[in-house]
Amino acid sequence: MTQLDVNLFDYLILGIYFALVVTIGLLARRAIATSEDFLLSGRSLPAWVTGLAFISANLGAIEILGMAANGAKYGLSTVHFYWIGAVPAMVFLGLVMMPFYYGSRVRSVPEYLRRRFNAPTHLFNAISFAVAAVLTAGVNLYALALVIEALIGWPSWLSIILAATFVLVYITLGGLSGAIYNEVLQFFVILAGLIPLVVIGLKDVGGWSGLQRRVIEETELGPEAFSTWAGTQVGAWTNPLGDWIGIVMGLGFVLSFGYWTTNFAEVQRALSAKDLSAAERTPLIGAYPKIFIPALTIIPGLIAIVIVPELGKEGSGTTYNDAIPLLMNHYLPNGALGIALAGLLAAFMAGMAANVSSFNTVFTYDIWQTYIRKNFPDHYYLNVGRIVTVAGIVIGIGTAFIAAGYNNIMDYIQLLFSFFNAPLFATFIIAMFWKRTTPWAGLAGLIAGTLGAGVFHLIGPKIAYFHAGQTLAGPANAQMINFYGAIAAFLADAVVTVIVTLLTTPKPVSELAGLVWGVPDPAAGDPHAGYVRKWWESPKLLGFTALAIVFVLSLLFI
Repeated sequence: MTQLDVNLFDYLILGIYFALVVTIGLLARRAIATSEDFLLSGRSLPAWVTGLAFISANLGAIEILGMAANGAKYGLSTVHFYWIGAVPAMVFLGLVMMPFYYGSRVRSVPEYLRRRFNAPTHLFNAISFAVAAVLTAGVNLYALALVIEALIGWPSWLSIILAATFVLVYITLGGLSGAIYNEVLQFFVILAGLIPLVVIGLKDVGGWSGLQRRVIEETELGPEAFSTWAGTQVGAWTNPLGDWIGIVMGLGFVLSFGYWTTNFAEVQRALSAKDLSAAERTPLIGAYPKIFIPALTIIPGLIAIVIVPELGKEGSGTTYNDAIPLLMNHYLPNGALGIALAGLLAAFMAGMAANVSSFNTVFTYDIWQTYIRKNFPDHYYLNVGRIVTVAGIVIGIGTAFIAAGYNNIMDYIQLLFSFFNAPLFATFIIAMFWKRTTPWAGLAGLIAGTLGAGVFHLIGPKIAYFHAGQTLAGPANAQMINFYGAIAAFLADAVVTVIVTLLTTPKPVSELAGLVWGVPDPAAGDPHAGYVRKWWESPKLLGFTALAIVFVLSLLFI
């Protein structure tokens, strides 16, 4: 890629953005007096703030670069990551799972496992989540370095350290509140950077119809680039994401529900809401922008393969991750370039901040306070949270170089989810609806699920069915292997959980109050007491309306 001609005006825009980021952290610092203020925003934020932060935390490098890369590589099939692979799970989180999380007053997802199962299950999940969080944070740092090095010319190590420093400043100053309010700002900055890119790009290629014609005639994707379900038949798939079993069960059920309902980086935003009603609405509000974000990520990927025909091809010097940066290089003048760069920086920092802020909460509460230093004054844990924030970012700098080994960062992130989220979702869903599930079944299931994912990812590439043309001579379909790997992890966890449950002793029902469906906590009272909800704030109305929109759009692009 040719470096962009960034001038003083562009740097001024970036400087203003960074100044706002630090200012928000300083303002949020004034509200921090306890560890809960720092790590959970004192559970005081309104639904619209937590809802935008919820979606912005996901709208990081994984979303911007990864989904644009998928759009260029797979075409319109990528919408499955949004419409079947996100929105239904977000609605399920708001309507079904948030009453368990928020009503039980747990401070993290691992803490729920400690109360539902036992300490070993809790510790296993806390450690695995901490590892996943810093690995995912590294993805965002790597993506940032990729863009800055290519477009401005700064060396990757300098880009990584600079971005990490700004995230460190505003989280250390403002804690989760600083992260969340910055994520709200970043949401709008990201839109300001991507919308002009899509509008200019579409106009250049002749609008939507022109884009369709050129992709079909000029690229290897052909007509299937604009069909979401074509070629998904089992046994003879040709769709770039594989067959419908992998898409529906692997992506739409296991990976999607595993990510959105058990990934603490997302759930933490809802737990910071001021009451249960706001917590329930947090993922439901986030679902609406999620429905339409494909227009800002997938379409640029399709435009990129028309404008840069060699994109992602061997020997071209480019990867699919370069789709968005290449379009910025091709279309944007100074000024607009500064805004687009600020949008990219916002996306990377939002994604990293979400993982770091969840990492410091889990490490402080679920590992340090629970197993290493118990019963210390609250101010001690507040300081631990700040120190752990620094440690998490330093580790994230190291893990950024792991992500550098992947041609498509979405392939890498789905691989991580199949290891860390798929087993956890199986354990959660069984434990929440089957009160007989025993404490040791939780630990055994998580271990079995993680091993199941590992085994499948070793043997999957050696199975001809997962290769193009269903022969080992064709290239392996990395996403399809990830989807089936998630299914394998879920099934291994579920089977072992059921078997161990039948062989061991369950907890008394009295210890499951508020933790299992159908076993309410009498001491909790009515969580909605004293709150009069307006009709448009109804979680069911918000949730089912979002599902209806997804259903209609899915029919239009079938």
